[in-house]
Amino acid sequence: MAVRAIRGATQLEVDEREHLLERSAELVKAVLEANDLGHEDLISILFTVTPDLHSEFPAVAGRQIGLTDVPLMCMQEIDVPHALPRVVRMMVHAESSRSREKIQHVYLHGAVALRPDLTGAQ
Repeated sequence: MAVRAIRGATQLEVDEREHLLERSAELVKAVLEANDLGHEDLISILFTVTPDLHSEFPAVAGRQIGLTDVPLMCMQEIDVPHALPRVVRMMVHAESSRSREKIQHVYLHGAVALRPDLTGAQ
């Protein structure tokens, strides 16, 4: 087993609390599923949001889906003028037997534009 960092991101249509929670939960679940991770494999999750998102903390979605004993932290992204708007990003730290090359980073909705090299959206 090794400690792995796994990236993910999703884009929201609007900054509304329920929408943010839905998309954030979807992202967490997709990363866990893509990497065959269980709750017990998680070390921590860092969430960031673009400055145009402020309706809720993405970590609330993690708590709602049962990650009550995993350290979660939320931060704001740098306000870069040409950045993709309404994006929640996350970095999952987990124990995994997968090699670094086998880790699956997950980009959903409009966030696929952030890493076309990882999503096949080139």
